[in-house]
Amino acid sequence: MSPDPTARAVPAEWWRSAVFYQVYIRSFADGNGDGVGDLAGIRSRLPYLTELGVDALWITPFYPSPMADHGYDVADPRDVEPVFGDLAEFDALLADAHTRGLRVTVDLVPNHSSDRHEWFRTALAAAPGSPERARYLFRDGRGPDGSEPPNNWPSVFGGPAWTRVPDGQWYLHLFAPEQPDLDFANPDVVADLDRTMRFWLDRGVDGFRIDVAHGMAKPDGLPDMLPMEDTGLLADHGVGDHRFDQDGVHAVHRRIRGVLDEYEDRMAVGEVWVSDDDRLAQYLREDELQLAFNFKLLTAEWTADELRDAIIHSLSTVSGTPAPACWVLSNHDRPRHVTRYGGGELGLRRARAAALLQLALPGAVYLYNGDELGLPNVDDLPEEALQDPVWERSGRTKRGRDGCRVPMPWSGTRPSYGFSSSPDTWLPMPLDWAGLTVEAQSSDPASIQSLYRAALALRSGSPAFAGEELQWLPAPEGCLAFRRPGGLVCLLNLTDAPVPLPEGRVLLASSDLGGGTVPADSAVWLQA
Repeated sequence: MSPDPTARAVPAEWWRSAVFYQVYIRSFADGNGDGVGDLAGIRSRLPYLTELGVDALWITPFYPSPMADHGYDVADPRDVEPVFGDLAEFDALLADAHTRGLRVTVDLVPNHSSDRHEWFRTALAAAPGSPERARYLFRDGRGPDGSEPPNNWPSVFGGPAWTRVPDGQWYLHLFAPEQPDLDFANPDVVADLDRTMRFWLDRGVDGFRIDVAHGMAKPDGLPDMLPMEDTGLLADHGVGDHRFDQDGVHAVHRRIRGVLDEYEDRMAVGEVWVSDDDRLAQYLREDELQLAFNFKLLTAEWTADELRDAIIHSLSTVSGTPAPACWVLSNHDRPRHVTRYGGGELGLRRARAAALLQLALPGAVYLYNGDELGLPNVDDLPEEALQDPVWERSGRTKRGRDGCRVPMPWSGTRPSYGFSSSPDTWLPMPLDWAGLTVEAQSSDPASIQSLYRAALALRSGSPAFAGEELQWLPAPEGCLAFRRPGGLVCLLNLTDAPVPLPEGRVLLASSDLGGGTVPADSAVWLQA
């Protein structure tokens, strides 16, 4: 039968093998000289991202916000924070990116609002039991005079998850007190999320990264949770932690998917800190998320056993779902992997090898801005510069996430290295980063940036990367080796000694291959 020429083509699921580039907006590029990254800065650097070879952007929140948690406390989800620009600037960025073939995804922050949101201000002014308070989780306290929190839940940023208001009630905030949780059992809340999604989808965004995608549903009665040694942002939110991964969250995701499906070729990826494979797979059912970050690769130690286990579990999670795997090495919440892998030359050598491992795996990939420069964590920021709420909420015992959020170095030999026309940036930049700039690395064929450019070009253009399966191959002890259906073979040597180079045509290596061997802490791609 001849195809119907009037039939609508089925949209290609472009995200299945896409390489996304996470732009932490405050730290990527400053377009107006105030020391803070912005939309104009991103727009000015689109040629760089095109040349690097990524497929899509994920831009962290740029909405109006008091910045108690650097944009993840949203006062208005359908506008632009003036520090970052305005809607016209966003539209121009989106148009330019699309002209260059870059998809643009943005953060959706549904679990909570800012305490400066109009709804919360109205709730504080209203009486207990009012419709205004019903959009949030206000409760009476425990004890004879209600002076104890309604339950024992801790905030992931430290301290209790409850704050008392002057009339005696308490409100729930799983994060900072400036981030009150919304109640998704309330129809106003669900309808407002629909409105926010359509606002950005109608402007042309290609999808969303959903913040705290395992939140948004709370158990009836808000019972006490089991005590846990680690209750923080990256904890294993398993059985007994009633704050996250409640079954009711899947109704919210089905609602989100329903809105996405009204538009052609749009997607969502969820931030789901759930380690159990079967629980994580539930978020990837055909009527829920298209992608979910699997953080096992990000949290694995630099050993063959841990990395192999991370890959096996990640592939097992998606094996019974319509979704591909989704690989992450660093992001704005975790120490950069150069530092996690040992720092210095050792950490950089391992990060180069990890780049080839990540980009050889089947599925979608998320890079964090600066991964391609081999940026380390900045762990010696002065205390007066620290801005992450974790610092204050922990009683200044945990330095928080600022070390992985230091601005990108672009050019020059001193701060702010072309990030801004001002030498002063929202977080101070190290004095020894001149050799890490985009400019310095672009002209060096041996740089990690050049390695990323070559790897991304091969990944997008070589038939060796075809197929979503992976076959493990025999490998020397302390090494990993696998083959993709298209013929790509990846060998990762995690030992401290060279190992023999497998047979095949070398496509790319993270270190110089000498004498027919793969050096320690190195990876190689071959065409079998």
